[in-house]
Amino acid sequence: MEAYYVCASDDFGTPILIQAEKEKKTPEEYVKVWNKRDYDDFTAFGISFDFFYRTSSPENIAFVQDVFKKLMVNGHIYEQEIIQFYCKVDQKFLPDRYVIGRCPYCKAEEQYSDLCEKCGRVPQEIEEPKCSICKNPPTKQKTRHYFFKLTNFVNELNQWLEADSHLQKDVKKYVQNWIKDGLVDWDITRDITWGVPIPLEEAKGQVFYGWFDNHLAYISSAMKFLNDKGINGKEFWNSADIYHFIGKDIVYHHYLFLPAMRIGIKKEYKLPDYVPTRGHLMLQSKKISKSRNWYIGLRDFLQSYPADYLRFYLTLITPYSQDDLNFDWDEFASRINSELIGNIGNFVNRALGFTKKSTGGTVPSMGDADLADREAQDKIKNLASEMTMLMEENSLDKALKKILEFSAYFNQYFQKKEPWKGGAGTNNCILVSVNAVHSIAMALYPFLPESSQRIWSQLNMQGKISEQSWDSMSEMSIKDGHVIGEPSPLFKKVEEAEIKVHKSKLGK
Repeated sequence: MEAYYVCASDDFGTPILIQAEKEKKTPEEYVKVWNKRDYDDFTAFGISFDFFYRTSSPENIAFVQDVFKKLMVNGHIYEQEIIQFYCKVDQKFLPDRYVIGRCPYCKAEEQYSDLCEKCGRVPQEIEEPKCSICKNPPTKQKTRHYFFKLTNFVNELNQWLEADSHLQKDVKKYVQNWIKDGLVDWDITRDITWGVPIPLEEAKGQVFYGWFDNHLAYISSAMKFLNDKGINGKEFWNSADIYHFIGKDIVYHHYLFLPAMRIGIKKEYKLPDYVPTRGHLMLQSKKISKSRNWYIGLRDFLQSYPADYLRFYLTLITPYSQDDLNFDWDEFASRINSELIGNIGNFVNRALGFTKKSTGGTVPSMGDADLADREAQDKIKNLASEMTMLMEENSLDKALKKILEFSAYFNQYFQKKEPWKGGAGTNNCILVSVNAVHSIAMALYPFLPESSQRIWSQLNMQGKISEQSWDSMSEMSIKDGHVIGEPSPLFKKVEEAEIKVHKSKLGK
């Protein structure tokens, strides 16, 4: 099976322009810095892409303009004069993030004019608008914009939502309610200088709204990557299972705008099969805010703890739903110490340490298996299928808990067999336990790549763990006569004093 992980930095739009202006940089300079910074941060946390690109790429600009022309030919685009917010103080039109105010739906304050982060809806018009630059109320002026006829796709959107059983049920339900309440056509034009230019002479000086172009970069970036590898990109895309991983604040765009646009170009590129949607991440039960210093810098975190600690904790607390998550420093310490170290770390060190001590590291041959040995081997044989089912369901938290359950089982198996007494079942216990460690290393790799590679090295296995077959985690791959490497503790305990220091920094 071939699987590719493609991502791109979101380079266009008013937020970028605003930040670039604040830092007295050109937008091009600003996004170049952040494209590299994003990639470096991902890499530091063991997140590796097959291809990491950018929405400002020449390939994406050309693709977006081509999609627009096709939508226009197919009757889904029209031009209309509108009244746009305009700031006389700053002397510019104010689209999107240049305007803040109250959401007309949920009445949340300080929301952007193109997205309410509280309820996830796109306001038709924000209440009590203010210019986000100078904070003065804007006036209104006439301009001409292009609109995408979202209202053309009510039936097709409902059919897609009903037919696709892979879509998240809790998300699907309220998207269907949005459609029932009535969709409105979508203004895809912005009177700013930074974005994909609209490919029409009469629209010179205008660009596309960022949400018109950025999700098209999923396709254009994948095409660039696949075609450069000599693969027919479009053919591969349309025959593959497509996953779009998103946060709940952009459901409106991915469940309405994105599918409607692909339907509008006659499904030249297939719609996503899965749109796993997760909730917002809170910190100590409060909204993360850089301006209030209520956040944890990724690079600061890495100075204190390995990336795998964060990967482990966040995976454990992230269900397959759009419920909000909460990073709590005390719970983080508890889960790392009791589950990662006390369960997985304990078993791996125990099994390998005993093997090294009792046999010099040479795995002994198996004798007659008793009931406990047979049950333990069955656990190993079933692990790959159990993990596969959970991973395919996007239940990553349950998959990680399955590994914890597996490790806990083998801690008990080792304890019950009492190999330190040197009884008849000692060799069986060692061989089965070392193979269980092998299974844990394989199963852990998608979650904790650095830690699983260290286990792999301590087992003295050849090659990289990333190159192994997923199903091999359920094989008794380590045979008698194999010599393991040098066991050493995998993890370091999180101390209570450290946590007090981290908590004391918040909000200051």
